[in-house]
Amino acid sequence: MDSERIPVITGLGAVTPLGTDAVSSWAGLIAGRDAEGPLTLFSTEGCRAHRAAMAALPPLPGRTAKELSRLGRASRLAIPAAREALAGAGLLDPAGRSRLPILSLALSTTGGGMGFGEEFLRALGRRRARLLGPAARYQPQQQVLDLQRELAVAGPSFLVANACASGANALGHAAALVRAGAAECVLAGGFEALSELIFTGFDCLQATTTERCRPFDLNRSGLLLGEGAAFFVVETEAHARRRGAAPLCRLTGYGHTTDLYHLTQPEPEGSALVEVMARAARQAGVSPAEIGYVNAHGTATPVNDGAEARAYVRFFGEALGGARISSTKAAIGHTLGAAGAIEACFTIQALRAQRLPVQLNLRDPIPEIAAALVRDPAPPRPFAHALSVNLGFGGSNAALLFSQP
Repeated sequence: MDSERIPVITGLGAVTPLGTDAVSSWAGLIAGRDAEGPLTLFSTEGCRAHRAAMAALPPLPGRTAKELSRLGRASRLAIPAAREALAGAGLLDPAGRSRLPILSLALSTTGGGMGFGEEFLRALGRRRARLLGPAARYQPQQQVLDLQRELAVAGPSFLVANACASGANALGHAAALVRAGAAECVLAGGFEALSELIFTGFDCLQATTTERCRPFDLNRSGLLLGEGAAFFVVETEAHARRRGAAPLCRLTGYGHTTDLYHLTQPEPEGSALVEVMARAARQAGVSPAEIGYVNAHGTATPVNDGAEARAYVRFFGEALGGARISSTKAAIGHTLGAAGAIEACFTIQALRAQRLPVQLNLRDPIPEIAAALVRDPAPPRPFAHALSVNLGFGGSNAALLFSQP
């Protein structure tokens, strides 16, 4: 492939339970903080779990209360993250709009504007619902429209809802557009807001924990749900050079496959995950031994973490002793459709800072990968490549490989 068309990341932004931007989120993560706390957005009466990782909504200056009421929680998370990414890439004007009027969007979510639908049903129960009230904005594409309006952009848009691999798929799609010459610059990202339906659904599955979230621990008992958004400016190296933008990193590899094993459980040996990591490494032209950090999916559910650990043993082989692995879900929760994007953001920051998020809440690690789990934020050696992996319901598996510019 023409090296001029290798995708580079020139800007990133995030809103997470640890901070209202990418910088504060990373600072909280590398300091070992976690954002678990009581869930206050809606009633959890009757649920097993009552805690989650909530994000603070950043302000949107210049918006009236009425205008803000028309933006769902997902959009309130997505818009500031998208603006931070554009600003970092030098593509945001003083009014908070994109300097590129035509800009492709590659986005991900699972819940979308579900909060508006829930609000409508609550109002209906109180006999106060209006036909064109909040339900009118309960559309899967609503956040896309909100972003286009707030950023003053037009152009092709792509929205993927592929369970927990969605965020990685959105970035992978953006990279594919750039590699194929279908776009010079793409705004890619994922967003997810906590919602009652999703929270109670996971609670009914008994997938949420009633204690601490402990990824890759022998005594793990379930996941912690979270919310947030992360966005990236993905462009060709040539396009970035023409406008004088310095790449943060290169997106050198992407892999995605489906294991077709079970609706909610991964294939026990992690075969599909091994394959997507191998695909990403082949596309990047690197060996497993050259990958210095893996931001793991690590939900802390009994089945997922066991299969994922076996996949790392198979993929790294003898190089496992030099690998460093951690799941950041212990800090910010599982952000579902945004997980692949937020965790990619942390992976890039780890690569740039040469610092590693430690594995929080770890007491008795899974023996097979115990030596690889991050206990110290200082890596044992400098590294030039980092991997972010995600698994989702329906057997979706995705991997993104980032390299130094």
